[in-house]
Amino acid sequence: MTDSNRSPVLSVPDRSTVSAALRLASRAPSVHNTQPWRWVYDRTRLHLYRDTDRLLTEMDPRGRQQVISCGAVLHHARTAFAAAGWHTDTVRIPDPEHPELLATITFRPWPEPPEGVVERARAIERRHTDRLPLHEPADLPELLHTMRILVHPHELQLELLDESARPRIAAASELAAALHHYDMDYQTELHWWAGHSSAAEGVPASALTSDAESARVDVARRFPSAPHSTRRGDLDDHARLLVLSSESDSALQWLHTGEALSLLLLECTAAGFATCALTHITELPAGRDVLAGLLPRPGVPQVVVRVGIAPKDEDPITPTPRRPLADILTVRE
Repeated sequence: MTDSNRSPVLSVPDRSTVSAALRLASRAPSVHNTQPWRWVYDRTRLHLYRDTDRLLTEMDPRGRQQVISCGAVLHHARTAFAAAGWHTDTVRIPDPEHPELLATITFRPWPEPPEGVVERARAIERRHTDRLPLHEPADLPELLHTMRILVHPHELQLELLDESARPRIAAASELAAALHHYDMDYQTELHWWAGHSSAAEGVPASALTSDAESARVDVARRFPSAPHSTRRGDLDDHARLLVLSSESDSALQWLHTGEALSLLLLECTAAGFATCALTHITELPAGRDVLAGLLPRPGVPQVVVRVGIAPKDEDPITPTPRRPLADILTVRE
């Protein structure tokens, strides 16, 4: 066969590949399932924007949790494209004059991505936030070394907290809830997004915990209570606590935090662990100070992650809703 008869090699993914990858990437976690991202594909490059209309103005006035959420979808997308055979070269915060533009991606064919990347892509649809009590993850320390290597390019530190630190973290978690308890604007925002009736966004009632269930998880964000239920009623929470911390506290570091968080969650899911990411403890200076005092080296705590083992005899989890692809993706000629 002559060169003229060979099929041309695509230099960019076609529209169906982009749509499939971003539909999968939209399973990324976001604060209160706000899904605060927008994608624009110009047939050459893919651009990620944060959707400022979805900013939680009372809970997240600086936009830290929003950018972390966008970092998570960025890593989910890069993982999905890699599994589809595309390497993604990414420029983060490409234009300081337009801070809503968080990343620009260009593509190169990648016919044989590493198996670890493919495994994480397979884990995307299995990953979910588990707010119920969990068994202790006995094998977590063995995975920790690998996860530290994986998050290192994002200039973040990953630490597994000693169990002796748990009472202080639990106290910081309760303090965060107490300081917001009588803030009516904060509570209104929280109640609007939690127990949401929309089919496409927010934390559905099925993902909330009852008072009896939340009482057995000492490190958790306090959402409005679900109707009485005693799932895992014989289990107190024995999840271990991981902390992601950055060298500084900038939008670029928040974006990297989200990418590292996505990587950590998918790696844990692929290994059979259940996870729950928590950003409420670091919303306020008091919580950040507590966490910073527990870290072995200076850093800015960004996210706490509960990691454990869920009972194996439970019904499958109903996936939380996601916005239609048409709402988050614009394709331009």
